[in-house]
Amino acid sequence: MQDDSTTTSSATIIADLVNELDNVLSCPREVIELAVCTFAAGGHLLLEDVPGVGKTTLARALARAMGGESRRIQFTPDLLPSDLTGVSIYSQSSGRFDFHPGPLFTNIVIADEVNRANPKAQSAMLEAMGERQITVDGNTYELPDPYFVVATQNPIELEGTYPLPEAQLDRFMACTSFGYPTAEAESAMLTGEHVMQPLEGLREVCSLDDMRALRRSVASVALSPQIADYIVALVDATRDREGVRYGASPRGSLHLAIMARSRALAAGRMFVVPDDVQSLAVPVLAHRLVLDNAGYGTTSMEGARRVIRAIVDAVPAPRAGRHA
Repeated sequence: MQDDSTTTSSATIIADLVNELDNVLSCPREVIELAVCTFAAGGHLLLEDVPGVGKTTLARALARAMGGESRRIQFTPDLLPSDLTGVSIYSQSSGRFDFHPGPLFTNIVIADEVNRANPKAQSAMLEAMGERQITVDGNTYELPDPYFVVATQNPIELEGTYPLPEAQLDRFMACTSFGYPTAEAESAMLTGEHVMQPLEGLREVCSLDDMRALRRSVASVALSPQIADYIVALVDATRDREGVRYGASPRGSLHLAIMARSRALAAGRMFVVPDDVQSLAVPVLAHRLVLDNAGYGTTSMEGARRVIRAIVDAVPAPRAGRHA
């Protein structure tokens, strides 16, 4: 258990990140909060929405505010796995094959329009996202720490898109969408000081060392047996729900628990309460469901979100309180 000063410092870093991003972005503040909490929890984030609402801008803003290196990858149908992971090239001077790392070797990967790539290229992301390492030609290479993938995807109904494999979706800790901005937010965006370059005034809020310390703080937040049982009950309810072919995996339970810890820390608490779990159930669990009647796409995602909301309403929550 950490002392109060460490808790306050960690909560301050999260608040500073959220406030700095909120000052320059037109997307909802709750989306920014979810993105920062996902990073603090050590997970990866999937942003799904129509083109032009600011998905890539949010990803770039996160990279700039958090410090460290970032690389943006534009996913296209002709993208090859080696374009992501890197290749081994024979060097005549040394007489051996030298590995040349691909763009996945960075702290923050911005995977833009990830579902425009073919399934083979998409699958190259699995090991990087799940194991924080990449294997090429039988050799394994560790990825930088911290490591964070922010992926954007367009709705499946748009031309030239491929559905992400369930195994890859399951590796995203959270998934959310923006929706269109309010009229007031869109008007403010048009009249803002940096209309064409909205990130010009964005400052770096924290260092890589701060990020590593923040993730350690999240891991030390207490989660009581009652809250753990509640998370398991929510996830288990997705597995025998009518209309759901496949429910959330055990990884979904783990991700919901660590995201709840992250949200608690953002609120200045070192313990999780039921509201932390309830507020995160939809973005953490919905994208993991496979429904019977909807296939892929926006309709399926909206249906999955409705399922999770109904489950949250139906499963009794433990009494709120400090269960350290």
